[in-house]
Amino acid sequence: MVKRHNNQLPDNLPQLQNLIKRDPLSYKDEFLQQQQHYQSLMNVFQLRPDQPNKQLDDLVMFMAQVAHCYPDHLVNFAQELITLLQTHNTVLDPGMRMSFCRALILLRNKNLLAPTDLLSLFFQLLKCQDKNLRKFLETHIVTDIKNINAKHKNARLNTTLQNFMYSMLKDNNAKSAKMSVNIMIQLYKKNVWNDAKTVNVIAAACFSKVTKVMVAALKFFIGSDPIEEKKSDDSDSDDEPNPREVMMANKVNKKTRKREKQLKKVKQLAQKAKKEKSDAPSFNFSALHLIHDPQGLAERLFRQLEKTHERFEVRLMTLDMISRLIGLHQLILFNFYPYIQRFLQPHQKEVIRLLQFVAQSAHELVPPDALEPVLRTLVNNFVTERNTSDCMAIGLNAVRELCLRCPLVMTADLLHDLAEYKNYREKSVAMAAKSLIHLYRSSMPELLHKKNRGKPTEASIEIKAKKYGEVDAKDYIPGAEVLLEENENNKSGDDDDDSDGEWVDVSHSSDDENNEDDDDENKNEINKGDEKVEIINDSEEGKQNESKEQEKKIVISDDKVTDNSQLSTNNSYNKYEIINEKKQQAAILSVDRIFTDEDFERIDAALIRKQVESAKRGKKRPHPDDVINKPKNELVSLADIEMIHKKRKHDKQQRIESIRKGQEGREKFGYKDGRVDPFSSKTNREKRKNKNFMMVRHKVRGKVKRSFKDKQIALRNYLVKQKRMR
Repeated sequence: MVKRHNNQLPDNLPQLQNLIKRDPLSYKDEFLQQQQHYQSLMNVFQLRPDQPNKQLDDLVMFMAQVAHCYPDHLVNFAQELITLLQTHNTVLDPGMRMSFCRALILLRNKNLLAPTDLLSLFFQLLKCQDKNLRKFLETHIVTDIKNINAKHKNARLNTTLQNFMYSMLKDNNAKSAKMSVNIMIQLYKKNVWNDAKTVNVIAAACFSKVTKVMVAALKFFIGSDPIEEKKSDDSDSDDEPNPREVMMANKVNKKTRKREKQLKKVKQLAQKAKKEKSDAPSFNFSALHLIHDPQGLAERLFRQLEKTHERFEVRLMTLDMISRLIGLHQLILFNFYPYIQRFLQPHQKEVIRLLQFVAQSAHELVPPDALEPVLRTLVNNFVTERNTSDCMAIGLNAVRELCLRCPLVMTADLLHDLAEYKNYREKSVAMAAKSLIHLYRSSMPELLHKKNRGKPTEASIEIKAKKYGEVDAKDYIPGAEVLLEENENNKSGDDDDDSDGEWVDVSHSSDDENNEDDDDENKNEINKGDEKVEIINDSEEGKQNESKEQEKKIVISDDKVTDNSQLSTNNSYNKYEIINEKKQQAAILSVDRIFTDEDFERIDAALIRKQVESAKRGKKRPHPDDVINKPKNELVSLADIEMIHKKRKHDKQQRIESIRKGQEGREKFGYKDGRVDPFSSKTNREKRKNKNFMMVRHKVRGKVKRSFKDKQIALRNYLVKQKRMR
């Protein structure tokens, strides 16, 4: 006789869970029965917590699923699990411990558990010797804090958790401290905790006794741009095998263990790449700006660096962070430069990065005396002809980046010697030397030799070299005098507008214009409204009259030019007076006028035009990679130092493509058949080209260059034959 089971709900927890969620009141008795069963199993489990219990595992997940249906009966359910985990977290079975954590996460998602209690517990569980559990808890902590701060920042909760993480960093357990740092870094990159407190807590981890914690904190501060990392990842992914192709090859080819391992590895790489694509985007915020005491942090890091016995890679990261702090916050740390100076050797490991750190740690407030030994060492060890051309070019590029941030460290004699490399036989060295010359043309042209200063432009004559510690604070908008000139030109152009609606440049005459010498090439004309003023270049005549011109006081108004002393016939005056006059006009205009966006666009265009317009109003083609227009970045890029202008060798495929490209659009190369009748017979010479080599080998052998002995024998035989014929 078949036994009937009318009520299977006590044994079928998923079905009972589904029914309770639909109608909690109707199945309350069944729930209470399961609750009593749970209590009895829990009491037994606490006696031996290291033994797994499958029934308790299922009941815990069942109670967590239906906890929102009976909140009064399960009010102490979450606290029981928390107490159990706090008491027996190290001895619990890994499967049971994971199930209890999953149940607590379910209760947290149903808002039946406060976030502070759960997160505090999970931070304590990070000490467990269970890698899967730690990874699972880390993911939940980051996700939970992100969801809490999704709509608005919960400052109170964030402060509590940050204080707890700060205490975890000082914990003796290395794994929990490392996980705490990773959580804070992820929250910063996800733009959840991007405040100064988080940054300073991570900065405190740089002094941890645990190497992994210290390295994680240093990597956070010296991390590169996410865009560059993405590009490098894309370039690396091109070399990886395609999973589809490997699977097809493994299906067709012979089954071997090697191919199975390769297929398994390819699947793992594909899964990893898919996971990285699904990660949240990271934002490029500069965390170094949010440090409270950068000077103290740099000094503590340097003291730690001097005493440390870590491997070279860790010390290199510490040097990188110290150099960034010095350059970014313009700190003074004199002991840093002699320390890094001893590593500046061409054979040194990672020497290009060390050159980058030297350039990063330079700024205008560092005394030139502190950086001069570093510059001398750099030049003596790299910029010498005993090194390769690439080494010399890298040394010159490093000198340029160093002088870009501290121009006063360079001396005139040293700059003259380095500038002579512009005619070096290797292009990479010559281009590096020219970039150094271009740099000083825009900053301190008086240090350069006269032949290297280039053609003077309107911008170059206004350059004034700053002394150490001098700040160039302007009380006017540079270039504002252009607006005044444009207004006057527009007024004068209204009377000269042609019928086509185009502006025509008209040279307005003055009383002194008839006395001008047309053959004088040393004069430049500057139109200012209705007057014409001539500038004498720095020629011999100008130098002789320079003392006389300085004695004159010129007052230029908007209507005319008046001279307090007697004006000379050519109306010439010193270039410094022109610069001062422009500054006065810009200052007056900056006070009396409110500039619009169009005015600022005109000013910017005028400042750019000054870079290429010479004093003679002649124009030259601007160099696209000119160092003059290069902005001074906060950080030094390795590409700036490794920038070697050299044509690299092409591989065979690139050479073939270049040859094919050059053959396009021209006649077919090779032997041209000049026969009138294409069906006529060929000559023996043409037929010989298609013959087998063995048939013409004896003739080819005769063309081989004879030795000196064979020539002597042939000459002797020839002379003997000639003697007999006589």
